[in-house]
Amino acid sequence: MHEADFVVIGSGSAGSAMAYRLSEDGKHSVIVIEYGGTDYGPLIQMPSALSIPLNMPLYDWGFSSEPEPHLGGRVLATPRGKVLGGSSSINGMVYVRGHARDFDHWAEEGAAGWSYADVLPYFKRMEHSHGGEQGWRGTSGPLHVQRGKRANPLYAAFIEAGQQAGFELTADYNGSKQEGFGPMEQTIHRGRRWSTANAYLRPALKRRNVSLVSGFARKVIIENQRATGIEIEVRGQIQLVKARREVIVAASSINSPKILMLSGIGPARHLHHNGIAIVADRPGVGANLQDHLELYIQQESTKPITLNSVLNPISKALIGAQWLLFKSGLGATNHFEAAAFLRSAAGIDYPDIQYHFIPAAVRYDGKAVANTHGFQAHVGPMRSRSRGSVTLRSPDAWDKPVIRFNYMSHPDDWTEFRHCIRLTREIFAQAAFDPYRGSEISPGGHVQTDEDLDAFIRDHAESALHPCGTCRMGRADDPMSVVDPECRVIGVEGLRVADSSIFPRITNGNLNAPSIMTGEKAADHILGRAPLPPSNQEPWINPRWQQSDR
Repeated sequence: MHEADFVVIGSGSAGSAMAYRLSEDGKHSVIVIEYGGTDYGPLIQMPSALSIPLNMPLYDWGFSSEPEPHLGGRVLATPRGKVLGGSSSINGMVYVRGHARDFDHWAEEGAAGWSYADVLPYFKRMEHSHGGEQGWRGTSGPLHVQRGKRANPLYAAFIEAGQQAGFELTADYNGSKQEGFGPMEQTIHRGRRWSTANAYLRPALKRRNVSLVSGFARKVIIENQRATGIEIEVRGQIQLVKARREVIVAASSINSPKILMLSGIGPARHLHHNGIAIVADRPGVGANLQDHLELYIQQESTKPITLNSVLNPISKALIGAQWLLFKSGLGATNHFEAAAFLRSAAGIDYPDIQYHFIPAAVRYDGKAVANTHGFQAHVGPMRSRSRGSVTLRSPDAWDKPVIRFNYMSHPDDWTEFRHCIRLTREIFAQAAFDPYRGSEISPGGHVQTDEDLDAFIRDHAESALHPCGTCRMGRADDPMSVVDPECRVIGVEGLRVADSSIFPRITNGNLNAPSIMTGEKAADHILGRAPLPPSNQEPWINPRWQQSDR
């Protein structure tokens, strides 16, 4: 039987950070349970190969949504990492902290101690920023964050077009000022994907007090309302991993609620229906599921300078060879090198639209959509009011859960998405793109009316792969809270959840950075340490926010 002071389920963004911090002083033993295998090899470590591991059964749990009623019954893939480093090993390597107001909202919703002033010191502690805004960024943490070279002139055209359309510029959207157009940040270091496996887990595993156990986590063992360990399955054999002090679930916004429910923590009626003995009736487990949806707006390029020229097998082989030998070239970037965070209307005080820009017209799976040179902006609203759920399909731990996002179920979603499409067209119509702009590939110039745009959204909106919120953090007396502000599961001793599932509301942008921050901050709570002193730095808010969207 394996035994440690702390047992962490999941080696992903939060789990790896906790393994590193909980073991740092050498006083406590830590076991990390991970079902997935190694992250070695170019498919994961080479940044430009990012579309490949995303849907490989070797690295991905293979989840998908139920048919989405507001998207014409489409089933959307919901990849989650099943590999060392979790989803940080299969994600797009885009680094976004989130906006200061996101975390202030968490605190207002009952997550006391998680306001921007409280979390900023943890973002600084975890970062090693290369080129970020001085005073706002960490420079000695385990997580290396860089900007791409932006060698392709289309990146500069996108940023210049934003300025020509009247929007702000920002030199560092992870610094004092998120709003505006500017360079995009990447978790890439020396040409390699800088996942939490590379940043945190490998250094932690060099310590004598940390071990990795390979197994499938079936449920938390709870005795007299106290978590005492984890039941895992290894090659068909059931084993027990014992926790002397605490069990910490960091298994993703899909698997964390599933594990809690299989352990008897969740909505009583749902557990009863599945024949599971109720340990704690927490109706919030599996509720509050949120995600970001996005569209690709694609434009033909009149100049043959886009990545479409290297999508052929020979070019890919040359790029791969250069990366393998030197960790440089087009293989050493995720190609997301320009970004924007904008407000959709006057009266909105901080950005609610995100852009990723790439100098190619391709889908997430890496296939070209047209036999032409092109460029595209990925765009989507950040704060949808639509909410979904994760529930058990059966009491069998191996059964995939039922995932219902209810995408586009709120009428505002449609208004916001139409605005995103029209705004992107306005940006692409600016003079900065005059030397490059051909005809619109997608949606296509003929798609103009609200009805046409809605049909396009219904058929083509894709998940940005940012699920969260299913074990919501809040006040202990709130019946929909699953964990309190110290990440303790309400109603069970010795059990915590710390990953993107505890987010009360989705943050602005990609979720890897706030997930790592959650692991960093949770580690201090678990160790009973005083949190890092709050920051007194004030983020930039557009002085014209009440009058204008720009």
